[in-house]
Amino acid sequence: MVNLHMTTNTKQGGELQMSPSTYSRLIHFLQEDLSISSASLAVALRHSEQDPGPLPMILWQYGLITMEQLEQIYDWLETV
Repeated sequence: MVNLHMTTNTKQGGELQMSPSTYSRLIHFLQEDLSISSASLAVALRHSEQDPGPLPMILWQYGLITMEQLEQIYDWLETV
């Protein structure tokens, strides 16, 4: 598992932000349900430090997930 950190639980300017608990569940969903590797998540997290944005979008922008997986992630986020 990847060691991840999350800072806030508010939405500002439409940017996706979530509680640490939800973020942890998202990481679990990415790894267990979508089989996203720890290495891919680590790459996305490194990029998010330089260019902040929602983790799902960063994964997609860097080609680490497909459009279908991106849709699955946002569908999942709507249920939490």
